Amino acid sequence: MAWYPGATRYELQPESDDQPAIRPTQFIYHSIAAPWTAKRTYEYWRDSTNLESHFGLGYEGDLAQFIGTETRADANYLANLRDDGTGAISLESASNLEHTDPWTAEQIPKLIDVGVWAHKTHGIPLRICRSWTDPGFGYHRLHPEWAKGGTGCPGDARVRQFREVVFPGIVARAAGPFTPPEQEDDMDPVDVWAYKGTGETRDAYWYQRDTNTLARQARDETRALAARVAALETTGLTPAQAEQIAELVADKLAARLTD
Repeated sequence: MAWYPGATRYELQPESDDQPAIRPTQFIYHSIAAPWTAKRTYEYWRDSTNLESHFGLGYEGDLAQFIGTETRADANYLANLRDDGTGAISLESASNLEHTDPWTAEQIPKLIDVGVWAHKTHGIPLRICRSWTDPGFGYHRLHPEWAKGGTGCPGDARVRQFREVVFPGIVARAAGPFTPPEQEDDMDPVDVWAYKGTGETRDAYWYQRDTNTLARQARDETRALAARVAALETTGLTPAQAEQIAELVADKLAARLTD
């Protein structure tokens, strides 16, 4: 059995000893649809069900491992253990009850760290799984064979983060440059402004788009303000009045650029 040294070990028994071995070839990220700590996830697996994942991750970045990654866990339906002995590693992460919120700033580094470890320890290739049996990294809803009856886990915000932050982060840490994959065809677009001011994590691509938008707005407002200042030259203002107006314009522009 393989245990990740960066996780707290809460070993599930008898599952850890009794369940069959796997040769891990995939790593699948989940949202558990509950705002639980890693320890609370362990307690749920231990006390309330005979199902489990390999890892659990809380909102604050608390990471736990419940079963060695060379032992089958039950979170991935047909990918848990295939006829050829291969299987998937699973990580359940705290989320809201509808699993629609993004991963937090504390969760994302842990998602990347354990992914890099899985690549180096088990040789999981640095690609997004092209089919339900294809070795690589993925998220629960990516292939229907990974979820009995289908699933919306994780939500759109985390799918976007997986594709634009988490998986590229794994690749960058493990192998160098990365070309972002195409967006999933059936994924609803995420409003980049929906998270502004909420304290939620926004990925680098969102920040880039926000910055570009602000830059265009600032440029347009600067042009408009410059035109208004030029127009004031024909109104016969006193020097003191013109200076006061210019200061107000400068303050407004500075505030806009700061935002």
